[in-house]
Amino acid sequence: MDLLVTRRLPGGALERLAGICTLDVWGRDDAMPRAEIIRRIKGKDGLLCLLSDRVDAAVMDASGRLGIIANYAAGYDNIDVTAAKARGIMVTNTPGVLTDATADLAWALIFAASRRVVEAHTFLRHNDWRGWDPNQMLGHDITGATLGIVGAGRIGTAVALRSRGFSMPVLYAGRTPNTRIEAELGARRVELEELLASADIVSLHVPLTADTRHLIGRRELDLMKPTAVLINTARGPVIDEEALFEALRERRIAGAGLDVYEHEPRVHPGLKELSNVVTLPHIGSATHATRARMADMAADNILAFLRGEDPPNRVA
Repeated sequence: MDLLVTRRLPGGALERLAGICTLDVWGRDDAMPRAEIIRRIKGKDGLLCLLSDRVDAAVMDASGRLGIIANYAAGYDNIDVTAAKARGIMVTNTPGVLTDATADLAWALIFAASRRVVEAHTFLRHNDWRGWDPNQMLGHDITGATLGIVGAGRIGTAVALRSRGFSMPVLYAGRTPNTRIEAELGARRVELEELLASADIVSLHVPLTADTRHLIGRRELDLMKPTAVLINTARGPVIDEEALFEALRERRIAGAGLDVYEHEPRVHPGLKELSNVVTLPHIGSATHATRARMADMAADNILAFLRGEDPPNRVA
């Protein structure tokens, strides 16, 4: 099997694949250009790609014999799944393995944005601190605050369960009831509008689809409390970034913690200038163990395909 890999991966997964496949690995640390993907996919049987690689009909047709697209991510909105199905190409992902790492990071953003951690760090590092002040760097309480989970799937559930130590009422908005967080936390399922109006912390965990693109726009932001914090570790286009910038600049909400952006890797320039937003470079799954397990899972999907088996994480 000839396999194109669009980035070097942590762990030993590529070494496992190299024993069975002929690998063509993009050896640089920047993203593989689309034109290069189209050029090098020719004659390849498989593609191991990242969520930042747009894999559409043009990429698929350039191969001539592509059989599997193994996405190194839980989400797969970067892949035209309909086009893949029409061409008989399997599509796989790496779900579940990054749940805990992403949930942990969501909580890091909750603390950082609510308690102004990054702002205070910068304040001290710039030698602006002149001593303790009762009015300095006042943030918002986490213990006892109402947590709103938008999208109570694997990661949303893990974020909600981590609230147990903070005596937080939990609201969630989702397509189906989540009996686990209802039973363990007393969480209450509500419509999105009620969640936005009631929650002190709103954490987004929905996949990117046509229905969730700009799920949070000006109207939704105006429903939130002026003391509320918005967290996004899902996908950037779930939020209308311009509307968020305006809400933060005008202090219509207190703050935000973002790990994903509408036009990655470009970030709205205004967001980088505001003191009430914490911006991270899409590191939700960035732990040594998690990223290596993701690579192993992608490799397992490819190896199952080679054996003529249904890959364990097939989405199409």
